[in-house]
Amino acid sequence: MPSADPAVPREGTQREEQVQRLFSEIAPRYDLLNHVLSMNIDRGWRRKAVDRLGWDRAPDGTFLDACAGTFDLALELSGRPGFGGRVVASDFAQPMMVHGLPKVRSAPVLPVCGDTLRLPFADESFDGVTVGFGVRNLADLPKGLAEFHRVLRPGGRLVVLEFTVPPNPLVRTGYLFYFHRILPLVGRIVSGHPWAYSYLPESVKEFPGPSELEGLFSRAGFRETGWKLVTFGIAAIHWGTK
Repeated sequence: MPSADPAVPREGTQREEQVQRLFSEIAPRYDLLNHVLSMNIDRGWRRKAVDRLGWDRAPDGTFLDACAGTFDLALELSGRPGFGGRVVASDFAQPMMVHGLPKVRSAPVLPVCGDTLRLPFADESFDGVTVGFGVRNLADLPKGLAEFHRVLRPGGRLVVLEFTVPPNPLVRTGYLFYFHRILPLVGRIVSGHPWAYSYLPESVKEFPGPSELEGLFSRAGFRETGWKLVTFGIAAIHWGTK
């Protein structure tokens, strides 16, 4: 039986429904809380993630930003000097995309409402794929990685930016206090949502660590895999090539 606590990550179809409901309901305050709760560090993380993509090998290509939310990562890529292609930004929480639309009206970003576990794109459609803080919410992580591999062209790279638990004991102690005590309280006050920002630390706690996630990349068919911790291990950037 699933927990009665709505903040506890579910499994399977229930997880999909939980995540879709959560991000649809917090959409109006999502951008504000992202930057406030991360003290704007998240902007630098996105820059570093795009640096790993190798987009300059196909500067006029087509790229996918999955679990795109309000398009911050898609905009980081599409705004790079020399980028002449387009970014297809997909997400299954339509209210998130609606709130992000004003940000991409003059950018080469094409929003598509679609489920990451069933991407509505043909095989080998993209020169690169990015995901920012999204794979943690997938109901079936191996299936999601397999979908990314399917839609990538040979030689294309997948880059995933995701939260993790810092390995340093001192940093981890402070991080966990902030994540479990401060973040849910501030998130609840600003967003007005009773459990969304309690779900976040719970989802990070159950998510595979960097080494385990790298193994999942390899099992999905990616080669030249790797990962790098950022900001004392609060988050990690993962990559792999098809």
